[in-house]
Amino acid sequence: MSVMENSKLTVVGAGAVGSSVAYAALIRGSARHVALYDIAAPKVEAEVLDLAHGAQFTGSSDIIGGADVSVAAGSHVVVITAGAKQNPGQTRIELAGVNAGILRTMLPQLLEVAPNAIYVIVTNPCDVLTVIGQETTGLPPERIFASGTVLDTSRLRWKLAQRAGVSTSSVHAHIIGEHGDTEFPLWSHATIGSVPILDWKPLDGQPRFTKDELDRIAVEVRDAAYTVIQGKGATNYAIGLSSARIVEAILGDQHAILPVSTVLNGFHGIDGVALSVPSVVSAAGAKPILNTSFSDEELGLLRHSADALKGAAASLR
Repeated sequence: MSVMENSKLTVVGAGAVGSSVAYAALIRGSARHVALYDIAAPKVEAEVLDLAHGAQFTGSSDIIGGADVSVAAGSHVVVITAGAKQNPGQTRIELAGVNAGILRTMLPQLLEVAPNAIYVIVTNPCDVLTVIGQETTGLPPERIFASGTVLDTSRLRWKLAQRAGVSTSSVHAHIIGEHGDTEFPLWSHATIGSVPILDWKPLDGQPRFTKDELDRIAVEVRDAAYTVIQGKGATNYAIGLSSARIVEAILGDQHAILPVSTVLNGFHGIDGVALSVPSVVSAAGAKPILNTSFSDEELGLLRHSADALKGAAASLR
């Protein structure tokens, strides 16, 4: 995997998610330089020390960090994970008010030291915060976007692959919409290899997928974070890995298609709301694929998702 030679990634927030993003980026070699920034000095310094102690085993990446925003200077990508975390039973939207305030304060400071960076928002509710972030900074929508449903899509592909008897990378399916309760799979385009999902015959002799079963899988994927949070208090490893994957698409100028969440403009009649749709992610940032086609039912679900997020965003203004 080839990333920009002298590339720098800053991860903002040294909690469970931020530390996991930094860890995944170091192990995968996602960037040449990794910085971790958090206003809690003892915590961030300890995390950086712990990560640095493994430097012998992580290849050519190095890690710095601290409680001063100057550690982000010259970043090519800034991944924002800072904010209050989601508690058991709490929805992502309920977090919005607190985290919107944190973002409005922090983004101008980051922009001062990293004016040319691409900003990726992981803090929840990431779609609502992306709209606020874009308004706060005035950055073009392709340069400030959320990790969106990249993780949800990975959860979906893992479940489908298990049932179909194939590798995860051979499942082509996307979760789109809100990263949250109104998200949904784009079943009209879902294939195993080149076979439409309902036509696939599992290799172990199990029956084919049914529409009802796919609906059940979609619900399990949607609620997966709640299950993990209930058991261990946070989701961190998979979001760390999926964030590192997004970083690689940017720094490697890969033009990879990932369901990230940008503020949409004229996307099937949707404007001014950030939703995850298949997008091309490169060194220029993220650009939604405007001619993505939907069934009538899917378009209805996308608009429902947009309406839910518009309501949440309006409550924060």
